[in-house]
Amino acid sequence: MKVHWTDTAERHLDAIYDYIAQDSPEYAKRMVDRLTRRSQQIATYPFSGRRVPEHDVDQIREVIEGSFRIIYHIKSTQIDVLAIIHGAMDLLGRSEQENK
Repeated sequence: MKVHWTDTAERHLDAIYDYIAQDSPEYAKRMVDRLTRRSQQIATYPFSGRRVPEHDVDQIREVIEGSFRIIYHIKSTQIDVLAIIHGAMDLLGRSEQENK
């Protein structure tokens, strides 16, 4: 199945790169490569990711890569990558500390 990266997800990738590149452009490139390579798993095994806890909808799933959550929506004709967020954040933008 085809994987489509939404504009939001692409902006998230750019922001991740920019943040990490402040310390190490090489590591930033490797991290972005790792995140985008997960598309292959999603394309081949769309339901391999777990349901996103904040939504609990079967078609909205996530896979974890390093410290990041790759959140995607399975549609009939394609998979949309919706967001890439740090694992310490929920989809509402709250950190784990705020949730306690």
